[in-house]
Amino acid sequence: MKKFLSIILTIIISSSLLVGCAPKDDGVQRIGLIVSTLNNPFFVDLKAGVEKKAKELGYDIVVLDSQNDPAKEVSNMEDITVKNVDIVLLNPVDSDSAIASVMIANNSELPVITVDRVANGGNIVSHIASDNVAGGNMAADFLIEKLGGKGNIVELEGIAGSSATRDRGAGFEEGIKNSEFNLVSKQSADFDRTKGLSVMENIIQSKDNIDAVFAQNDEMALGAKKALEAANMNEVLVVGFDATEDALDAVKKGNMAATVAQQPILIGETAVDAVHKVLSGEIIDAYIPVELKLVTK
Repeated sequence: MKKFLSIILTIIISSSLLVGCAPKDDGVQRIGLIVSTLNNPFFVDLKAGVEKKAKELGYDIVVLDSQNDPAKEVSNMEDITVKNVDIVLLNPVDSDSAIASVMIANNSELPVITVDRVANGGNIVSHIASDNVAGGNMAADFLIEKLGGKGNIVELEGIAGSSATRDRGAGFEEGIKNSEFNLVSKQSADFDRTKGLSVMENIIQSKDNIDAVFAQNDEMALGAKKALEAANMNEVLVVGFDATEDALDAVKKGNMAATVAQQPILIGETAVDAVHKVLSGEIIDAYIPVELKLVTK
């Protein structure tokens, strides 16, 4: 986090020059969406939900992709302050580094609503997300039921510092706390399918007795499943999180045991509903949850 604090003052000074941009002359209100990455089906769906609801309600959308790079996110926020948007939906790459991005918006008097992942500082109007702790707990309950609460478990974590990583892991580990599960390995694969594959391959080399894998998103789960299949470990239960199209297909075919459905399109739609209320002068809740469900075969 310290490396970002050093740039915050520079950012605030430079961004202050951006306040007072030329006003919009078409009367259309615009929503800025800064998304952590569009190289992930979950966030592609979230973007689709935002765009669908925005079109229904008559808003224009400006979308910027941070490419999983906190510095790019900061640059995107600087850019969006001069694009005549009325409010920003921010899906942070990292909850700590997002502080700098939020402060840019705050300095430009631009309201911010965070989506899916929180920002650990700055002034936020609201946060819209699934209850990731509950989702992790849901995955734990499923594996306890399937395995009788006994066995060796691997957990694949997402991007270090993101609230989704923290909360999903906390929910899962709280859920298995009173079981007889042995968490034999917990490693980060950055929410990425290719990294999920390589990390799981390395784990298999050192751990030859694995009963289940909980991956904090479906991309890592699908990568892990591919590694397990290559090692002829098809009996290992794999549980993901997000209910992306590929994961739902894998569950349907029996290749994955389950996925926690976060409903990203609904999250995007809910975010725009919240934007509409804010821009209409309504006060909204500081946290707006979106329903989860467990999908099994």
